[in-house]
Parts: sequence; C-alpha cells; structure tokens
Amino acid sequence: MPVRHVDCRPEAAYLAGHVPGAAHADPERDLTGTEGGGRHPLPSAHAFAAWAGAAGIGSDTHVVAYDDGTGWAARLWWLLRHFGHDDAEVAMFDPSAPLSQGEEKIETAKFTPRPRSADTADAAELLARLGDPALTLVDARAPERWRGEVEPIDPVAGRIPGARNRFFLDDSPLPAQLLEADDLVVYCGSGVTACAVLYDLHVADRDDARLYPGSFSEWYALGPVERD
Repeated sequence: MPVRHVDCRPEAAYLAGHVPGAAHADPERDLTGTEGGGRHPLPSAHAFAAWAGAAGIGSDTHVVAYDDGTGWAARLWWLLRHFGHDDAEVAMFDPSAPLSQGEEKIETAKFTPRPRSADTADAAELLARLGDPALTLVDARAPERWRGEVEPIDPVAGRIPGARNRFFLDDSPLPAQLLEADDLVVYCGSGVTACAVLYDLHVADRDDARLYPGSFSEWYALGPVERD
C-alpha cells in the first residue's frame, strides 16, 4: 500500500523543511474553497480531487497528514473522508526528524471523489433545533472564546446557545457525555479545528459525529449568541 505524507503547514514552512517525499496542502488554497459560508468554506469535489491527484493520492493511498498543532491536518483528514477516502490519519510535525527542503517531485494519481452527504450540519438545521435535547453541539475553540470573554478574529464574541466546550488541543480522554450523546455536531471558528475533535471522536468510534463547516464565523450573523 503506498503511503503519502502531506504537510498541511503554510508553504514557507513546507519549503524550509518537511518529511522527505511529502506533498504540500496549502491551508488557504487547497483545504479551503467556495462551498458554503464562514471564513473557510469547503472546496468543491472537483477542486479537491484535482489537488489530491496532484498530491499523489489515489484510491489505495494511505495518507498521513501532519501540521504543527493548527488543526489543518485534521481538516485534510476530514475532507478526505468527506470525499470518500477513508484511509488517512493525523500526525504532528517533528522538527527533530531528518527533513527535506524545497519542492518535491510527486507522482500524480487519480482521485475519484465520492462525496458524503450525511457528515455535515448547516445553520438552518441548527437554528431549527436550538434547545433540542437530542442534539449535542460541541465548540472546539479555546475556553475563553467559548465563554465569550475574548474574540480575536470574529466581530462578535460568544457561542452557539447550548454548545459544550471541548478545546481541540485538550488531550485528556473525551467525556462520556460526548461519547454517549445521540447526535453530535462539532464547530469552531471556521470549520478547521473542529476537525481535530472529530478526529478524536473517530478514534473513539463515533464516526457519526458531524461538522458544521460555517462554524461561528458564519453563525454570529445568522443566529443568537450565548455568553457566560
């Protein structure tokens, strides 16, 4: 089985030093697109397939996506699953390992997207289900952003009403309340770090958890906001 490492850091960091043979996924260009709202909309199936094929990802490729703690590797993992490729994992960049510099020559492959339709939630659904006890919303942002104490990016601070907090960098075991919830939807600021929580849920056999791609960067202009 071929293995393809994919560096999900900015291009300058990739060129300065990456896992030998790794392809590059530019966060703003390759892992962001025009489908939906929010700060980081999803790429179209066509655009993602073109990038994945150029990155050497075919139907039998095992993908190891890595970053330096930003959540973009998990975003790539989620996008691969969203477009029908289940053989991927998330790792952290190790600057102490032997590294290559500059661009890599990547043998292209054919990536055929098979988009899933049941792995996302949108604002209309969440608005209609506010207060629904069967729905558990999970906010992956830092606790102080979830509480609405600070908001360094969006013009409004706070959270979707009723959302619980699970910071994406929290490496403690997932709470039983999340693992046992009926319907899980995870969001963050713009649909990136939420994917890290979704990856943790996947590892814990909760593959049914969904992403709200627009996340808070879309929500604050559409629905009510809660603060502590």
